[in-house]
Amino acid sequence: MNDVPQINRVRHEAPRRTLTVARVERLPPNLVRVVLRGEALHGFTSLGFDDHVKVLLPEGMRDFTPRRYDATAGELWIDFFLHAGGPAAAWAAQASVGQTLEIGGPRGSMIIAPEGIDAHVLIGDETAVPAIARRLEELPASVPVLVLIEHDPSSGRPVFAHRPALEVVDVPRDGLAGPPAHELIDALRRVKFPAGRCFVWVAAESRAARAIRGYLRDERGLDKKWIKAAGYWQRGSAGKHDSIAEED
Repeated sequence: MNDVPQINRVRHEAPRRTLTVARVERLPPNLVRVVLRGEALHGFTSLGFDDHVKVLLPEGMRDFTPRRYDATAGELWIDFFLHAGGPAAAWAAQASVGQTLEIGGPRGSMIIAPEGIDAHVLIGDETAVPAIARRLEELPASVPVLVLIEHDPSSGRPVFAHRPALEVVDVPRDGLAGPPAHELIDALRRVKFPAGRCFVWVAAESRAARAIRGYLRDERGLDKKWIKAAGYWQRGSAGKHDSIAEED
């Protein structure tokens, strides 16, 4: 068995593609799924569950997870979290069939090989829901998975497809002042991780993701090579996607 998870990074050609909205669906909690089609999807590649494409808007580019790409159906799904004040969220809120959207990427994929990993722990807020949902679909059904998801209690809880050996811990956002990720870290202190070697994936607000990574390393004693953390957004900085290095 390997001492570290096997992670392969693959680069892709990343042309810009102009696509057409074929379908719009509303999902809890405050998510809008925009299904895109078009001849320009030919050759699109997304090999990692937490890949991101650039959505090009007049106000700038934003990063989003390719929730699903179905080459046979010729469809790309992108799920938008409708947070207040975001230009991408504003576009998604009014999206309708027939509109066009320009995307770029993914420029690359990080492929986490399942061999040598006994279980997965997936941690995040609403912005992480598309990547977590995709990962749950892609992992072998028999692999234990623990999901901790922070969300606004007023907008409902995320719904993930049922699978064996899945435990989902809802972490309602309490709205109280406190250090970054205090709700998620408090929840983590109360849960037991699955047995064996756990690969832990974290995506949330940038400071929160760093705080969770620090907790996992310093209190849980996890080897940093078994943690991947990313800031999917940054408070006070529009459109910021922050990859968190192992040394952070």
